[in-house]
Formats: sequence, C-alpha cells, structure tokens
Amino acid sequence: MKKTMLAALAGAALAPAAHAVDVKAGDWNLNVGGIVNAYYTHVSCSGDAVGGLALASRGIGCGGEDNRTTIGNGLLPNGLVTSATTKQGDYDIKAHIGIYHATATDSAIAQNSEVDVRQAWFSFGNAEMGTVKLGRDNGIFGNNAIFGDMTLIGAGAPVQATQRGRVTLGHIGAGYAYVGYYGQIAYTSPKFSGFTVDAALVSPVVDSPIVSAAQYSTKSQPQVQAQLSYADGGLRAWVGGKTQKFHGVAAGAPDFTMAAYEVGAAYQYGAFGVLANFQGGKGVGILSDADQGEVRGKHGFVQATMKTSDKLKLGIGYGISRNDDNTLGTHGLKSNANLTLGAYYSLTSAITLVGEIGQTRSKAFGGGEARMNGVSFGGILFF
Repeated sequence: MKKTMLAALAGAALAPAAHAVDVKAGDWNLNVGGIVNAYYTHVSCSGDAVGGLALASRGIGCGGEDNRTTIGNGLLPNGLVTSATTKQGDYDIKAHIGIYHATATDSAIAQNSEVDVRQAWFSFGNAEMGTVKLGRDNGIFGNNAIFGDMTLIGAGAPVQATQRGRVTLGHIGAGYAYVGYYGQIAYTSPKFSGFTVDAALVSPVVDSPIVSAAQYSTKSQPQVQAQLSYADGGLRAWVGGKTQKFHGVAAGAPDFTMAAYEVGAAYQYGAFGVLANFQGGKGVGILSDADQGEVRGKHGFVQATMKTSDKLKLGIGYGISRNDDNTLGTHGLKSNANLTLGAYYSLTSAITLVGEIGQTRSKAFGGGEARMNGVSFGGILFF
C-alpha cells in the first residue's frame, strides 16, 4: 500500500470562505479569501489484521504503527480562494479558483511545495434559465453529506496514512464516499416550488484501488451525475445518482457500469439539527469511484447537533460503509464504521476551536475486527 496513493484521494472539499478582501475593478467584483487550520491528532490501533481499505487497521489508520501523532490539517486543507463576479447583459457571470495545500509532512527539511488546484471554473446564467458551470469542481453526488458533516471543520476519523501530506477523512469511507473533484459541464435549474435539479457531464475517471494495481480504464463515455433537491425553511432533502462505464485492463477484470444512487435529508429546528444520508450501488467504492471494482456496497451516515449557546455547538455523528459480497476487489473488507463526538466553539467570527473524540472499526468477512481510537483538538480560521 502506497501512502502517496491514499493521500491523493484524501483531500476534502472547502467550505465557503468569508471573503476579507472585496475589490471593485471596473464592472468586476474581485474577492479573495481563504482558510488555515491545524489539529493535534493522536490515534491508537488494535485488534485483528483486516485487508483492503480497512481504515481502522494498523497500516492505514495508524500509518504502520500501533500509535501515532500528527499536527496537521483536519478534513479541510489550507486554501486560498479567489473569485470574480460581474453582470453582462442578461447574464450573471462568475469565475472561481481554489488553491489548496497541506500542513503536515514527514520531513522538516524537504520543501512542502505540493499544491492542489482542485477548483477552477466559470459560470453564467440568471434566475430564468438557471446556471451553467464549466471547469473543475466538486461532484454533485455526495456533496450534501460531506458539506453537512460537522467534522468538515474538524477531523472526524484522523486516519494517519492520509493526514501527512494531505488531510484526515471525516466520515469518508465510513459513512459516505468522497465527493470527488472532476472536470465537468454542469447545470443548475431555477428553483420551482422549492425543487432544484442539478446535472453534470463529468470527465470519466479511472479506478483508484489503492491497495492493488489499477484494474480499469475509460474510453469515450463521460460520467453522468444528477440530483433532485428540495428546500423549504429548515428542511432540505435530495435524491441523486451517478453512472460511468469502466473498461477492464487487467486480466480477469470485466467491463462494468458504475451505477450508484443516493437519498438524504437534513432538518434544522432552532438550535437542533439532524442529517441522514444513504448511498448504494455497483462500483460506488469505499473511498472513491470503483476503488474496489464492480463491488456492490452501501454507505449510511446520521448526525445530530445542538447549539448550547451562541458560541458552542455539540454534535454526534455515526457512519458505516459496507461491502455486500466478499469478492476479490474487497481484499476481505466487510465494513468500516466511525463514531465521532465533537465540540465546536466560535472564539471569534473567524476562528473556531474544535475538540473531537471517536472510534473507527473495520470488520473482515472472515470475522476479524480492527479498532482505531482517535482524539483531535485544534482550530480553523476562515478569512
């Protein structure tokens, strides 16, 4: 297992930044904002050896050790985000570029120069026609789960094989599959009686099996993602799906079509909030698209939060990701599950201090179980 391959999948989406710089330049409004965060995380791993993408295993959860400590990013990286907006004729126009970077590495000498430009897109539209977006951005499938996860501004599962050089995993792989970043042409409809349609043609991706060589490639067909959502007051609900043809390139790897679906809802009532999300289908993967080939799997995530004051929010989140069958692609992994308790304190309008504890469990089809206990504390700044 190559840690750099795991890290390539571990980046998490950036929450909207509070723009501190707003400059008027002719007909354009230019905005610059960003995010910086760091968390002390400590994990300990025990139990049985579980294969595949077992997040609680010693190799992945603790980075090859029984215990490990890192001071690095949580689920979000550091980022510098720029955008420009204008109105030309009947169209509202926007351009957006997000540049991201990691805090922790395994070296105090080597240059920490890896930069991730995961967002670079422009959009145009209006209230009557909706909005068209072209460029690179997060996918539609899974965005409500990760953007609604309380650990987005914390760490969630502090998986050590990904945190050094990138970020933690939140509930990725133990509650939902990663939202992913793709080249895309996307459309968002106007809102009709509370309903909105999002659809995208997405640049097709190869599988990322992590613990073995790549098994599949792509040809001419794009990936397609779509979602129907509803919002009214404190209620949001959604149903969506994605599909892509994968072509086998390894011996014994047959062609197959990824077909994944998602349904979820969130409700905010005063100080109380709840969220539930379910994903399933063929090729949905544990972390990302087809990372276990054509394996059928399921992801479930539930969360409850409560604001005890204007500054403090408490929450509990539980997620589980399961493979339906013990096929070759799973390498024996039956499930990953994570329970996280968190406290989020707004020190100022820009700074949130975070403390979380949690446990991740990975089970094998053969009956073995691995456990990773984790704790994290630190803070995040939006500017």
